Amino acid sequence: MATSLLALFDDVASILDDVAAMTKIATRKTAGVLGDDLALNAQQVTGVKADRELPVVWAVAKGSAFNKVILVPVALAISAFAPWLITPLLMLGGLYLCFEGVEKLSHKFLHPAEAEAEKKELLAAVTDEQVDMVEFEKNKIKGAIRTDFILSAEIIVIALGTVAAASFSVRVATLIAISCIMTIGVYGLVAAIVKLDDLGLHLTAPADGSKPGAVAQSVGKGILWFAPLLMKFLSVVGTAAMFLVGGGILTHGFHWLSVQVESAASGVSGLPVFNDIKGIGTVAEQLTASLLNGVVGIVAGIIALMLFMTFQKLRGAPAGHE
Repeated sequence: MATSLLALFDDVASILDDVAAMTKIATRKTAGVLGDDLALNAQQVTGVKADRELPVVWAVAKGSAFNKVILVPVALAISAFAPWLITPLLMLGGLYLCFEGVEKLSHKFLHPAEAEAEKKELLAAVTDEQVDMVEFEKNKIKGAIRTDFILSAEIIVIALGTVAAASFSVRVATLIAISCIMTIGVYGLVAAIVKLDDLGLHLTAPADGSKPGAVAQSVGKGILWFAPLLMKFLSVVGTAAMFLVGGGILTHGFHWLSVQVESAASGVSGLPVFNDIKGIGTVAEQLTASLLNGVVGIVAGIIALMLFMTFQKLRGAPAGHE
């Protein structure tokens, strides 16, 4: 009995070790989507009144958890009954990331008037007392949960591709762990980000009317200066991550393309200029591979957007941003 119990403990420890290792790998591979997830969700609650920001984030977080309750069993069913679908789904998710990145950039740079009109509409909704803010919040939450469903699906599929060869129990535990880490991590950070400006205001002008100290006032002003820069940084990083992650998925999906990227990266690392400093060749190789994956992502996104706009025109719908 004691021997059997020890063997059981050993099996459990082995599974947990596998889950920890797989979760670490899957988290690293899905981290590229995280920047975009953070930026998008932080932007989704923009325009909500300050005292309603955290309730809205909490509502979206609950919706995100429900999304994963649906997505994880579906992903596990695919891995169990149709494992051949994993690679096509990965590539579809990668292509969507590239499309979304190009669509975001085209909307910003090719349709600046439309983007500015959306900002003005948002500001008007907040300042106009005749606007039903309850309905406004509901629409914000619904939109954020829809966005989260797409990003969660991408995260789950990428994680599933990482653990596809593992045992079923390890796949289950890893996907659950990734779902919990991403949900808690993303929405915990979103909550912190959207309240940064409130923290800055509190430090510079306390609600009780007391005069802030010199240090608190300096820190508060620094936070108020830093908060909008952080949002812009997250947006840039998120967009770049779309191309790097999406392009990387597409590159690895096409063996011949993957070979070409690896060959080019290896060729760069072998240049004489990188041979004098130890380790610099490896860094150059990784950077080259990432840049080439990004180029693949941008090209794929442009092609996908052009096809989408053509389809929109053929069915008589507006080709612009929806």
